[in-house]
Amino acid sequence: MEFFTKKKTGFTLIELLVVIAIIGILASIVLVSLGGARSKARDAQRQSDMRQVVTAQEMYYGDTDQYYASGDAAGTSTLPAIGTYLAALDDASAGRDYIWLNNNYSITGCTTGQYFCTYATLENKGTCTTTKFFAASEKGTTELCDTAPAYGGAECACW
Repeated sequence: MEFFTKKKTGFTLIELLVVIAIIGILASIVLVSLGGARSKARDAQRQSDMRQVVTAQEMYYGDTDQYYASGDAAGTSTLPAIGTYLAALDDASAGRDYIWLNNNYSITGCTTGQYFCTYATLENKGTCTTTKFFAASEKGTTELCDTAPAYGGAECACW
């Protein structure tokens, strides 16, 4: 009689393997979907950094009547510290792609110290065909497609 009243306890090996397989499939789907969110988060950080550069430059301008000019070469990949308003941002250590276009050289028709330009390369290109940039200058910030910002034109602007 004991043979018929004994209850079976625990899971079989097949049941455990099926559950582990389902959890593995769900985990891989979640990890794949997070990849896009991470790149968007990095782009948001780059845009925030560019807005902070504009704010720091405006504060520096308010104190000195000119924008900060670095002694570094134009086109460097480290954003220099802007007075006491913004610490240097080194893109290599943070995985960001920043370019500082120096404004301590003369551009024909432009007053030195009255302009600045820096930009970040974004990971998500959106509708751009090759590359999307987020630029910051004395005019504010903007997104640009396919052509990196550069000084030029009658407005002494960087885009």
